[in-house]
Formats: sequence, structure tokens, C-alpha cells
Amino acid sequence: MRPDLNLLYALEALLDEGSVVAAARRMHLSAPAMSRTLARIRETTGDPIFVQSGRQLVPTPRALELHQQIKGTLQGAAGLLAPGEQVDLKLLDARFNVRANDIFIGIHAGRLLDAMQQAMPRATLCFAPEEDDLDDDALRSGRVDLFISASRPLGHEIRVQPLFSVRVVGVACEDHPLFKDEITPRRVARWGHIGVSRRGKTQGPIDDALARLGLDRHVALVVPTASSALLALQGSDLILPLPEPLARQALRMGMKIRAFELPLALDGVLITQAWHPRHQMAPAHQWLRRAIRELTAADRGEAGPDPAR
Repeated sequence: MRPDLNLLYALEALLDEGSVVAAARRMHLSAPAMSRTLARIRETTGDPIFVQSGRQLVPTPRALELHQQIKGTLQGAAGLLAPGEQVDLKLLDARFNVRANDIFIGIHAGRLLDAMQQAMPRATLCFAPEEDDLDDDALRSGRVDLFISASRPLGHEIRVQPLFSVRVVGVACEDHPLFKDEITPRRVARWGHIGVSRRGKTQGPIDDALARLGLDRHVALVVPTASSALLALQGSDLILPLPEPLARQALRMGMKIRAFELPLALDGVLITQAWHPRHQMAPAHQWLRRAIRELTAADRGEAGPDPAR
């Protein structure tokens, strides 16, 4: 049976005051109630604690020994429940395992690392590979500290925060025959496509939009990341649907491609960050989430940082 730790406070009062009546006043108890508490302390410790000496009660050797230890014990216990001390992030050795898709890594990873080197120079940012395990299980187990991806259902306790939305455009080699005439849904469906899916999926919103027009497409190649899709696109007559910011970046890098509006009714892709509640109040994790939120403010058309954490 676990001892009642409240007895420590009563024992401290008894040893400090040296009197059941005085200890009762300090604990806001009646004298009979304090006497019953002393009886429980005696039973728990196996020691009388106080013995009669003439008209006075004097502490036993065991009680004197406890008196020296009890204050430190209570102060330590109170410290466990006190708010944590301010953490100096610049001295913190931290490792963040972040599972993120190419959209975030390609657009924001460099700037996030720059910000981290200023705020937490001893921290390590590790972009964990996307695996076949469930994303919320990876967060629950602690294998992943933060999950950044297109919005998807996660466990009820997982905290999720929207970051930004991106629209999907088409990308093809700059000399692709598609560009010789008006780009229509039928002509888009005529050519083979590259799909990006870490789980090998070939169907998605584009197929639904084409189906509403009585059309379908052939996904000739599926690769796990957008960067590998861009490399595979080179020299082919395939079409690659790609988030518009990544297409812009590929053009800035000088890749011989052209981006075009897909003539389909497609919703934007919402990118979110998700974490387990165990990290909710951790200062380093709070900084990471806030930094990511601020970095993506431009994607949301915001003028400044969002106070949400």
C-alpha cells in the first residue's frame, strides 16, 4: 500500500511546533483530528515519534532524523510541480525528427535551418523519411516529433495546425507537343502522367476531375517524391502535376520545363503541421512550430507571425 504523502506535511508541523495543539492550529485542524493523524504517522513509520517526558512530549531519535530530511523532501516535491525554469535555447542540445513532404522541404527547409542556427545553434534538424507506418502512430511513439504534410485524418488527440494551401499546376518539358495548341482536358489526358506517391497510389483528385468530364489518364510512372519526379520528367513526353511553388522553384533552378494551368476544377492542397500533445508545452518544440508558422506566413498572405502555437 502506498503511504499517504500528506502525512509528511503533518509530521513537519508536529516536529516544528513540538505540540499537537500548535500543529493542529498550523494545519487548520482540530486537536483530536491532529491526534488521529499522529496515530497514523506512528503506524506508518513504526515509531512513536513523540514520547512523554514529564509534562512534555519530546521527539524520538527517529523523529529528529526525519526532521532533518523532511523539509528538503517537501521542497523537492514542490519543485516537481512548479513551472519549469526558463530554457536557454542557445545552449540546448536538441534533435528534431520531422517527417515532411517535398512541398515543405523544397520551399522552406533552408530558411528554417537558418532561423534555427540563430535561435538554437546546437540543435539538429533531421527530416525523417516517409515510411509505410501510420503517421499518427509515429507521432505517438515519438519516432517523429513533427509531421508536415497535406491535411489528412489523424488520431483524435493529435494537435493539428494549418500552415498554407498550394494549388497544383502541370509541368512538362519545354518542347512538349502539348504547348503547340490550346491546352484542354482532353489533350492533358492524352499524354502519360507521372504520379508522386510514397505509397504507390495512381489515383487522386485529377482522376476525379477528369472522370467528371468523361475522361481518364494513364499514369505511366509513380515515384515517391516530387524531386525525383522532376528528374524523371527530363527528356520525356510525360506530364507531371506538381504544387505550384515547386514548379516555380524548378524554373528558377534553370530546369528545361514549362508550367501550365491544368484546365480542371481542382481544390488547393492544405498543408498542416501535426504533433503529439506531449510536446505542447516544450519550449524547443514550441519554438520550432512557431518558426515554421512564421516562415509560411507569406504563403498565407499574412503580414506577420501568427501567435498560435
